[in-house]
Amino acid sequence: MKIIDSRKSTFIAESRRHQIMEAAIRTLDEIGYAKASLAQIARRAGISTALISYHFADKLDLMNSLLVNLLASTTEYVEERVQRERTPEAKLRAYIRASVDYLRAHPSRSIALIEILFHARTPDNVPYYRLQEDGEDEDPALRMLRSILREGQEQGVFADFHPDVMAHFIQGAISEYMLDSSLTRKVDPETYADELYRIVQKAVRNDLLGQ
Repeated sequence: MKIIDSRKSTFIAESRRHQIMEAAIRTLDEIGYAKASLAQIARRAGISTALISYHFADKLDLMNSLLVNLLASTTEYVEERVQRERTPEAKLRAYIRASVDYLRAHPSRSIALIEILFHARTPDNVPYYRLQEDGEDEDPALRMLRSILREGQEQGVFADFHPDVMAHFIQGAISEYMLDSSLTRKVDPETYADELYRIVQKAVRNDLLGQ
C-alpha cells in the first residue's frame, strides 16, 4: 500500500510540475521573460503562486527546469528522424527538415526556449546564451548537427570547412524562420526547409566545390 501511495504521490507531483511548465511556456510566449512572474504563470495555470513555490524554489529554478525540458523535447524530435537515415547527406536533410517542422508544430515552445536563452541570467548575471560556450551546457541539437557535419567530412562526402561555423550558420538560418514573421507568411515550412537544404548542400558537398 505504501508503494502504491508513493507512486501516486510521485505521479501527482510530476503532473503538477508539467502543468506549471506548460503555463510557463504560454506566459513566455505571450508576455516575454521579463514580465513572466510567478504570479503571471500561476494565473495561467489556474493555481496559487504558493503551489508553484512548493515545486520550484523560484523563477530561475522553474526556468532552468523548463530549459532542460525544452531542449530535450526538441532534440528528441529531431534525433528520432535523423536516426532513420544512414548517410551524412540524408541525416543533414532530415535534421533541417525536422528542425523547421518542429518550429512550425510547436511555435510557443520554440519562442519560450529563445526567451529563456536570451533573457535569463545566472546569479552572477551571466546571460544563458553565453553559457553555451561551455561544451557541457551546449545545445544538444547543435552538438548533433556538428556530429553530422564531421561524419560527412570523415567519409569524404563533405568539403573541408569549420564544423562549428557551418553548424551555427545552419542553426541560425533555422531559427530565423521562426523569428521573422514576414518570412513565415511568405514561405511555407516545407519550401523553406527544402530551399535551405539546397543552399547548405552546395556549401558542404565535396564534389560541388568550384562549381
